[in-house]
Amino acid sequence: MSAMMPVGGTVVLVRDAPDGIEVLLIRRPDRGSFANGWVFPGGVVEPVDARPGDDEARIAANAAARECEEEVGVRPHGLQTISCWVPPIEAPKRVRTWFFLAPAPDGEQVLAADEVADARWLSPEAALAAHAVGEIVLFPPTWVTLNALSGAPDAETVLGGVDVPELYATHLVGDGVFVWGGDAGHPEGGEGRHRLDTASLPWSYVRD
Repeated sequence: MSAMMPVGGTVVLVRDAPDGIEVLLIRRPDRGSFANGWVFPGGVVEPVDARPGDDEARIAANAAARECEEEVGVRPHGLQTISCWVPPIEAPKRVRTWFFLAPAPDGEQVLAADEVADARWLSPEAALAAHAVGEIVLFPPTWVTLNALSGAPDAETVLGGVDVPELYATHLVGDGVFVWGGDAGHPEGGEGRHRLDTASLPWSYVRD
């Protein structure tokens, strides 16, 4: 792992719903990182997560599973890597975060009072709609992940469709516009658009 930037892991728990899928979102308290934001369970890697022979993604997966159990009382298994997010240099706290998918584990949720203010199972579409009208707070990695999961017919399809994890090396251009690889405005270059405009609600995502 890089000595320059902390590493974290977060897990998207997926279950079937009558009209598709639902994912578990938790609301952070009104203080600290992601204050009042709705996020997926997870946190920063700790020494206990590192085991001999594990690469960074595996260590981040260990952290995601541990943090999920600490935060909501259930421990996921079978985590599949879907993405890695590198925050822009302007971010007040930079943590390179790996995102994972996992089937919703059995067991009763028990929320950690100091870390989780609320928790809901929501369809990706419902979460994005609530954000679009200002009912909930989302952050770009969560928003983009929910957008990618929108329209999924069932959990089996989602969990069986994981391919090569995607790197999102985030760069800010203009006021509230986040760009990623492939976008003409990204330092790595590109000829298309891969960006999220967060200047006003509803947010606008373009990838071509």
